Amino acid sequence: MRSCTAPRAFDEPIYVTRPILPSLETYLEYLREIWTSRQLTNAGSLTGELEHLLGAYIEASHMSLFNNGTMALLTACQALGLSGEVITTPFTFPATPHALTWSRITPVFADIDPVTMTIDPVAVESLVTSRTTGILGVHVYGLPCAVGALQVIAEKFALRLVYDAAHALTTRINDRPIINFGDISMLSFHATKLFHTAEGGALVTRDEQLRQRIDLLRNFGIKNETTVLECGINGKMSELHAALGLCALSLIENERAARRKLATVYRERLGDFPGVTLMPMLPNVILSDQYFVIRIRESQFGMSRDALCAALKRFKVFARRYFSPLCTEYPHYKSLSSADPARLPVAYAVAQEVICLPFYGALGIDGAHRICDMIEYVFAAPLERV
Repeated sequence: MRSCTAPRAFDEPIYVTRPILPSLETYLEYLREIWTSRQLTNAGSLTGELEHLLGAYIEASHMSLFNNGTMALLTACQALGLSGEVITTPFTFPATPHALTWSRITPVFADIDPVTMTIDPVAVESLVTSRTTGILGVHVYGLPCAVGALQVIAEKFALRLVYDAAHALTTRINDRPIINFGDISMLSFHATKLFHTAEGGALVTRDEQLRQRIDLLRNFGIKNETTVLECGINGKMSELHAALGLCALSLIENERAARRKLATVYRERLGDFPGVTLMPMLPNVILSDQYFVIRIRESQFGMSRDALCAALKRFKVFARRYFSPLCTEYPHYKSLSSADPARLPVAYAVAQEVICLPFYGALGIDGAHRICDMIEYVFAAPLERV
């Protein structure tokens, strides 16, 4: 342990993430192109260019860009004809079960794996009924679901398999892109994500016919000037957002390299710390560098996760209890039988332990060390000094 001298607080608030941004001049070049074409949306040239370049970057077979990830997930439900019940995880962002509910589908919540924090295939299989039409897994923090086991279950019961890959843009398993598992993967390009378009998202599939239906559904079902084939919605990405995405695309690799250095600091400083569990390093898996999460065991650390979060705020570090509370604790899901805490013991335990630390390149190695100093100080100092 280091000295019990209180670390100096940051001058400005430090949040979990910060969006990568190009120089204003670079973005203005794209805006000039838009101003010249006067095409702001409706499948413009920049949207097409981003779809092509980003798809190549992540090795996506067929990619369709959207105005946000939630709209993309809603479209996935419609494109696959999901109905009845879909089994999903309670340990996720609200958009995951909300997309099901808005699609008049009942979410059925399965418990999670105690190590990866992703949906547990054993729990999934135990919940399949005659009303089940699909599985919606989430690659939490970029940690991949048990894709092989879930695929076996999907094939055994003739279910569609969808992945919420909002955190997992660049995750790979055995050098295979994570977005190439299942029937459809949803990506989010919200400003909090490693790659972003301020607001945006995408669906990725390996099925060309399914991709064609997705493209119809995201644009009101319109095939051409006189033909409407589907009851679609407006999920298109604008040229303004695509322009920002094209700028951000060139910055991803430098940002990932910077984040890996921060991860090294966190792992070296906190890896053997009493009561702290790090995100697992899984064999043959390359993580997406989206978040860096630790878990706090109160019995060993000496204080709860919530107390640690409160203490860090005094140093202007705003870590997040991500995901807490569970989706099953929301009023509109609490009454579901699958939301019973007794059925979700691992998820409820993990939700009391997780904390996302600041994780973005501009934080710098010194910033990561300062945050570790603060955690050490909080651990060592009497409670009245925290």
